[in-house]
Amino acid sequence: MASIVIRNLDKKTIQNPNLSKPLLWIFLENGLDWMHACGGKGRCTTCKAVILKGEENLIPKSAAEIRYESQNQLGPTERLCCQTKLTGGEVEIEVPEASKLPHIRYSA
Repeated sequence: MASIVIRNLDKKTIQNPNLSKPLLWIFLENGLDWMHACGGKGRCTTCKAVILKGEENLIPKSAAEIRYESQNQLGPTERLCCQTKLTGGEVEIEVPEASKLPHIRYSA
């Protein structure tokens, strides 16, 4: 079983047995609002997350992520949640400032 810890959401932890779904869909299925303007198609960068720990537990970057990174729209520790899938283990992330939703209270 894989798990996702979201540090700036009071260390919310989501356990996930299904490794076939991108992080974005895991969040939505677990009732968590996460910004995503293009509907999860890798056509924007609104669903990005900062990877704090466990990068080795994620699939390699997608072509969209590599393209946005080369355009300086995605930092080296950021991933698109619509493109990123778990391979197992634990990943710790946080919501970047630009992707925070106004109706959610974020922790430090």
